[in-house]
Amino acid sequence: MAQPAPAAAVTHRLVSSPAGRIHVVEQGSGPLVLLVHGFPESWYSWRHQLPVLAAAGYRAVALDVRGYGRSSKPGDVAAYRMLELVEDNVAVVHALGERTAVIVGHDWGATIAANSALVRPEVFRAVGLLSVPYAPRGGPRPSEVFARMGGEEEFYVRYFQEPGRAEAEIEPDVRGWLAGFYAALSADTMPPDGAPDPHFVSRGGRLRARFPADRLPAWLTTDDLDVYAAEFERTGLTGALNRYRNMDRDWEDLAGFDGAPIPQPSLFVGGALDASTTWMADAVAAYPVTLPGLVSSRVLDGCGHWIQQERRDEVNEILTGWLASLPA
Repeated sequence: MAQPAPAAAVTHRLVSSPAGRIHVVEQGSGPLVLLVHGFPESWYSWRHQLPVLAAAGYRAVALDVRGYGRSSKPGDVAAYRMLELVEDNVAVVHALGERTAVIVGHDWGATIAANSALVRPEVFRAVGLLSVPYAPRGGPRPSEVFARMGGEEEFYVRYFQEPGRAEAEIEPDVRGWLAGFYAALSADTMPPDGAPDPHFVSRGGRLRARFPADRLPAWLTTDDLDVYAAEFERTGLTGALNRYRNMDRDWEDLAGFDGAPIPQPSLFVGGALDASTTWMADAVAAYPVTLPGLVSSRVLDGCGHWIQQERRDEVNEILTGWLASLPA
């Protein structure tokens, strides 16, 4: 009886980029698919996609975004602006000996992926977005928007703006904070309707006061949590949080792309219980204009924010189907 083909090996390497170095994890061969994680994660959030994409005939590469994991962590807050992250992605593609790639992102990674396709269309021939829809640059300065949100409470993005403030909450107990943050945004452990919203902070309070206590979502094992916690215990959270601290700079840098659509073939997959998707329903509704190359838009019932981990089999099926539909 014929034996199944052995699984493609997983390789880790550091490649040069404007950040200094970017850590990438690679599996498989074929057309390049670059996977970009969000906050507060790492390449490890794509652990369920790497082998599936490799088996489907793709060169799947998950990276640590600058400021995370084994990638470089520049000291200057402004080094984490969107255009710098776009150029990191371009550098990874070229360092791997490729000219083009499909790029897929989740959470902040979705926004990074969208802007990579927008700014460097000659490199990124298609774009997949998980959880966070594409919304073109426009409107008022982001800090002005966040200041108006929440009334007597403070929106978490605004809470993250002051260097050192969120770090002082998180870093004394990184593992516990991460467990609570993951649980707060997961379908099976998120606070019930009517409970205080974990996206807001009471004045003078801490974000973790809104997190579920001592509960891990079904998708997250204690070993998985250990992997995430070990990375952030080693690196701290400043590099990751600096992404939030550049939103006004991004608004200025991308002024030339105000309202711009992304014409390449695209995909969106969101969770029906994920505020990142539901709060931006207008952005999804605008896809005929903003994503004219959209191949598929799906919202998964009963799914929270950590979509490729919460619903890995369904997301893998969607991703491989979409990739197979793309022109060679």
